[in-house]
Amino acid sequence: MTNENPLSFSFFMGGNVRKAVAEGRGDALPIFLSEIPILFYKKIIEPTYAVIQVSPPDQHGYCSLGTSVDCVRAGMSHSKIIVAQVNPNMPRTFGDGIIHISHIDYACKVDQPLPTHGGQPPTEVEKQIGKNIAENLVEDGATLQMGIGSIPDAVLACLHDHKDLGIHSEMFAGGVIDLVNRGCVTNNKKKIHKGRIVGSFLIGTQALYDFVDNNPFVEMLVVDYVNSTKIVSQMPKMTAINSCIEVDLTGQVNSDSIGTRMYSGFGGQVDFIRGAAEGFDGKGKPIIAMPSTTNKGESKIAPICKPGAGIVTSRAHVHYVVTEYGVADLFGKSLRQRAHALINIAHPDHRESLEKAAFERLKVMPSP
Repeated sequence: MTNENPLSFSFFMGGNVRKAVAEGRGDALPIFLSEIPILFYKKIIEPTYAVIQVSPPDQHGYCSLGTSVDCVRAGMSHSKIIVAQVNPNMPRTFGDGIIHISHIDYACKVDQPLPTHGGQPPTEVEKQIGKNIAENLVEDGATLQMGIGSIPDAVLACLHDHKDLGIHSEMFAGGVIDLVNRGCVTNNKKKIHKGRIVGSFLIGTQALYDFVDNNPFVEMLVVDYVNSTKIVSQMPKMTAINSCIEVDLTGQVNSDSIGTRMYSGFGGQVDFIRGAAEGFDGKGKPIIAMPSTTNKGESKIAPICKPGAGIVTSRAHVHYVVTEYGVADLFGKSLRQRAHALINIAHPDHRESLEKAAFERLKVMPSP
């Protein structure tokens, strides 16, 4: 195995491949999540095998991709051979994730629970971030997109008094279930997919998998559609909530690397940040949310991003940055105004050093 023929090749990195990429045993392809299917459509990537996991076939012979429609459908459709694990624990979902058993070349039965994620209570810091977003940026009738993690769960937990919310998100968290049961999520304000939650893939608790199983209230669609800015921008009051590794004093967002070490990938952050900003109703809100410090106490609002870090969301894309200390509205703000707003939501222990760094960079003190 050589560097020219890597063992793994990732569009988005998790803990299972980060070390391999760092050591040269794997490779990564920077790409927007919405554009991954295009690699298959244009035959830039031509898989020999697609290894998928599906539900057992129904009475008509149709299996479901269940929790993972996203780019799996495109990859599967453009592979020479389809190999399927047929798992009774895979939920049957409505939408684009249907494949007839006759289209599968090789199948084997497995009976194992799906991987789960989450279910841990948010920290006090995450609760405050959720409260800041829910109380200041989420309106009644808003359509929500959120990534994975405790902050989206914390936001959802603070929305019990909201009305007529919608969900249009590449993925969504288990906190949505409670909002559906409370009547807060109805999707009734949507112009398209009215009355339906729209997603593309899921990783969550068993309760989430049980919720989507045979549930016509949820549509799982291909990611080049779900994440298309043309579709996202049609959602009423589109509110996109995404996280990051660090933000510099001009508003540049690093989400995929720690210095030169690749950590994750682009994912759908830019797809939804831009789609929300381009909202047809002019009421979209692109949000970057993060704790003010790392677990080691370092400020996540930095004078500059770490050398070698990749900028996923540009300073021109960013509208709102939220920490436990408040909301910074950066849209239409100058460099010194941005620095001032970001320093105000940084951890108090770091504000003085950030002011000094801003002065050194801008040659003036940050000002509102």
